[in-house]
Amino acid sequence: MGEQRRAPEAVAGSPGGVRLLGLLNRAIVVASAIALVVASCVLTYSVVVRYYTHEATDWQDEFSVFLLIGVTFLSAAWVHSQRGHIGIEALASILSPAVNRARLFVVDMLSALFCAFFAWKSWTLLHEAWTEGYVSATAWAPPLWIPYLAMSAGMTLLTGQIFLQAFLPSAQPPRSH
Repeated sequence: MGEQRRAPEAVAGSPGGVRLLGLLNRAIVVASAIALVVASCVLTYSVVVRYYTHEATDWQDEFSVFLLIGVTFLSAAWVHSQRGHIGIEALASILSPAVNRARLFVVDMLSALFCAFFAWKSWTLLHEAWTEGYVSATAWAPPLWIPYLAMSAGMTLLTGQIFLQAFLPSAQPPRSH
């Protein structure tokens, strides 16, 4: 379990799309790490300001939530590329390799279908928020297309990552057993 895994873009003979998605995922992970640090700094600032000055800090909370939404959705494809999600491996040890491959494929296809539906709904929400000018119901009132864009892009990337890993063996990270 503690074994180092190679990212899909590092797999020899990987198609260009896998390498490109791997590079994009890696850039998003770096940006996500920075966003987490920024969110923690903003929230810390918010706590200090509220404690010492009793000022309202509505924008800091919402800003941090928007960052966390972006981090969560945009980094999901990278997490999946590392097979970093929670999975039940008890079946893998009792099934034959062929049956286990079929099981993994079915799980990947069901996951991809769910993620594709989620992505489609997110894109429709993004379009609606953009065209209707929706904003959050707070005093700061930032536009809602911002988190919807993160959701849409993140779920689209995740769907693509799942399909790549399901259909291209070179996109699979090595399994640790």
